[in-house]
Amino acid sequence: MAKIEIYTTKVCPYCMRAKALFKRKGVDFSEIDVSADDAKLEAMMARAGGRQTVPQIFIDGKHVGGCDDLYALDSKGGLDPLLAS
Repeated sequence: MAKIEIYTTKVCPYCMRAKALFKRKGVDFSEIDVSADDAKLEAMMARAGGRQTVPQIFIDGKHVGGCDDLYALDSKGGLDPLLAS
């Protein structure tokens, strides 16, 4: 099973939407809350090419992007193969 990491904040509706998609697909993920931790936010930005918005999603260390990117990948049929790896 793929290793999924999601950088989030507590009140982000896009974060909730991304997590809901993974839950519907029955896959586990690690959530990294950056709302009150500058070090985690800096780490997220470094990994995500400077992006400051949440969620930022990584599958097996590969940056997928944000919520819209995740749903676009899923609609093209590209998400399930990544999750199966």
